[in-house]
Amino acid sequence: MTVISHHIAEKLIAAHVAGQLPHVFSVVVAAHISVCDECRARAEAAEVLGGALMDSVGPVSLSSGALGRALAALDDEVPEPAPITRSGIFPAPVMQAMGGKPPAWRMLGGGVRQQILAADGEGSLRLLYIPPGMAVPEHGHRGLELTMVLQGSFSDSEGRFAAGDVEVAGGELDHQPIAGPEGPCICLAATDAPLRFHALLPRLLQPLFRI
Repeated sequence: MTVISHHIAEKLIAAHVAGQLPHVFSVVVAAHISVCDECRARAEAAEVLGGALMDSVGPVSLSSGALGRALAALDDEVPEPAPITRSGIFPAPVMQAMGGKPPAWRMLGGGVRQQILAADGEGSLRLLYIPPGMAVPEHGHRGLELTMVLQGSFSDSEGRFAAGDVEVAGGELDHQPIAGPEGPCICLAATDAPLRFHALLPRLLQPLFRI
């Protein structure tokens, strides 16, 4: 049984349930909820609250022809593809982001690998593979970063994060995550702004690696 020590704040879960989070962050939240009973219960409570609020809203009149358009749309429905499920260490939301395929790693140097799963104007989502004992370059944040551990662990000034844990980092946090010695650390990381590296070399490589 996975013991999860670092959870996602209720306000982020509520925003996810309401569909108000950027896609890259919603993938991380959904992946965490899929393995965390505590946060899943919070998400279900938020859904119930949202449903109650909808019920409290009075009826809204439909425009002319709305019923006919809805029925026509039903006639045009196509069968949905089979759902993508969990595979190994990758929860279903991560597998969906990978298109149901294994990771396509790209080397960053020093044994560190990444795969960019999504990148748009709202942020980026990536998988990171960090060899045991390897330190990520020290950096700060220009926005929000959610990092979920899928395998192994990492430690930084905020503590130790193991499988299922999520670190929520904002502009106030400068840190240097170090992968645990027990094996490679594989993480899912979402950001809405480029990282702020302290050393010159990571800053020079930043545009190339799109971090």
